[in-house]
Amino acid sequence: MPTTRRLMSVGVWLFAIAMAYPYLPGAQTEAFKGLSVLLGLMVSLGASSIVGQAAAGLILTYTQTIRNGEFVRIGDNEGTVVRMGAFTTTIRTGLGEELSIPNSLITGSVTKNYSRVVQGQGFVVDTMVTIGYDTPWRQVEAMLIEAAMKTPGILGSPQPVVFQTALSDYYPEYRLVVQAVPSQPRPRAEVLSMLHANIQDVFNCYGVQIMSPHYMNDTDTAKVVPPEAWYAAPARPPVADEGQHRRGDDVGK
Repeated sequence: MPTTRRLMSVGVWLFAIAMAYPYLPGAQTEAFKGLSVLLGLMVSLGASSIVGQAAAGLILTYTQTIRNGEFVRIGDNEGTVVRMGAFTTTIRTGLGEELSIPNSLITGSVTKNYSRVVQGQGFVVDTMVTIGYDTPWRQVEAMLIEAAMKTPGILGSPQPVVFQTALSDYYPEYRLVVQAVPSQPRPRAEVLSMLHANIQDVFNCYGVQIMSPHYMNDTDTAKVVPPEAWYAAPARPPVADEGQHRRGDDVGK
């Protein structure tokens, strides 16, 4: 491993300098000793942050929290890791930006890795929408999956998945999680852009407005979905649920 070889080389040189120090000309004089103390004090005071960055770099290297080529999110920044140095890590966002992030910031914050858990090559893409309670959740999930399947670069296996991550006061929150093929930063940005465009197209096609409603006063009608509208297009009821739904309608008659 290159890092291990460099560390061994530095260790050998430091050991050699420490062993040779007493034999240097003038090493026992008071002036040389005072200069050594001054240099040590300057290094200890001025290089604390450098030592911390180097230690963080070693932690990242040997724990393999992130690796070159992986798509990660560090704090508010996300992109593809292109270079891991002793003091900083460089990522490219795919939007014409190259960010240099101190290693100590990476070890001190939560890092999301979108490439580590995928099947094969590629990365995870996720996005979130909030739709009012008067829209059937089955319809929202079906529309999000349909938009994902229309997006080039998104895989059909594993299938796209929709999670309801929260039930807020005014709307549920839906998170679409898919796996995409490209492994370069710009294609990932393009995939996410095309996915958002297809979500808008599909929702417009089925007449569902993408919005997060807020209310100043109570509405006259409750924002609920009647059972007969649970499986609004493009949602399709399972066979068992469809038969049960029909029997319920017959009982109601």
